[in-house]
Amino acid sequence: MSPAPARERRHLFGVAWPIILSNLSAPLLGFVDTGVIGNLGDAALIGAIALGALIFSFLYWGFSFLRMGTTALVAQASGAGDDGELQATVLRAFLLGLVIGAVILLCREPLAGLAFGIAEGSAAVESAGREYFLVRIWGAPFFLAHLAILGLLLGTQATRAVLGLQLLLNGTNILLDLVFVVGFGWDVAGVAAATVIAEVIAVIAGVVITLKRFPTITNHLARVLEPTALRRTFAMNADIMVRTLTLTFGFAWFTNQGARAGDVVLASNAILLQFVSFSAFFIDGFALAAEAMVGHATGATNQTRLSAAVRAAVELSVAAAVVLGALFWLLGDTVVAILTNVPEVAAACAAYLPWVIAAPFISLWSYLLDGVFIGAGRTREMRNAMLGSLAIYLCAWWVLQPFGNHGLWLALMVFFIARAGTLALYLPRIVRPNQI
Repeated sequence: MSPAPARERRHLFGVAWPIILSNLSAPLLGFVDTGVIGNLGDAALIGAIALGALIFSFLYWGFSFLRMGTTALVAQASGAGDDGELQATVLRAFLLGLVIGAVILLCREPLAGLAFGIAEGSAAVESAGREYFLVRIWGAPFFLAHLAILGLLLGTQATRAVLGLQLLLNGTNILLDLVFVVGFGWDVAGVAAATVIAEVIAVIAGVVITLKRFPTITNHLARVLEPTALRRTFAMNADIMVRTLTLTFGFAWFTNQGARAGDVVLASNAILLQFVSFSAFFIDGFALAAEAMVGHATGATNQTRLSAAVRAAVELSVAAAVVLGALFWLLGDTVVAILTNVPEVAAACAAYLPWVIAAPFISLWSYLLDGVFIGAGRTREMRNAMLGSLAIYLCAWWVLQPFGNHGLWLALMVFFIARAGTLALYLPRIVRPNQI
């Protein structure tokens, strides 16, 4: 692979750094959620937050096409110079998010019954997890509408606005976590209520930003139901939904297998997954920047800019993985000690910490290729690659069961490798091999 032009690296880094900062606030929120609950001295409450968050991953990640599909279509419309379709794309996603969120809210009781009927945890974990779920579910319409706004801002490379919105969302959430849990003693219900209020505030701010950037956006309402655009949108969204639910199932399987091993293993895996999330959100900043730049180049039919964006993203992602691996090696035990005061949980975290040190080097390729394929609109290939990767992951888990939780972590690493490998097979459809 030839080096990317310096100007392309500078441009990608300029797009990426606000995303990285905004992304880092998300695992920081996870650390605070886990920390305020972990220091209550009850491993079951940590597990409840883990299972509750897992259930919302199924509900929300399945609809992440509201962000991913919007980013791709907005970036391509921007590259093609079609401002009307750009704004109509955002309106479609925003209205769809509100409708889906309202349906989820109306179905909250049966959804809770189904979710906790499938999830495997102790009675104490299930009771606290259900309480968390039934409070947090009220934020569904706001969270999903917010995804559409993020898609607009990322697709137009307005990443400083993304940073402002995410800092508002996560900063408000963290502040309210401390007020509700530490101050009022509301434990898991306090964590959930903090999330709902923060989501409402963030979507209001997002609407204000959107109207300021596109004051005539409502003039394009008539284009929302344009048949050709709708067919393309729904086809792309269906592929992304299958891909995302498959990915979510993979992580759900990981958490559920940890739950079957007991509250201590479940809690330790929940804490260590915060490290994985931290590295994912960090490296994903470069992937999201590549997503926007690849989408713009695709819309403009500029193969040279597309391949340069891919090369720049690879170089910066590898550098980020080196930094993250070193940080986890040097500070991992210290961070675990901050997140929990339960001795059994801390000891389990120490035993499995090497897996999270290795994770950035192994996972970066799957994150990066996801961004490239989303930006290029190659969602069918993403869907097929993820289905194949899940099959490989489950086979690895089955073979590695005798190794206990270490085997479970190794299977997760196999999942990352399979995701990258299967996408790499399709990469020549996007970038000519002689231009990488």
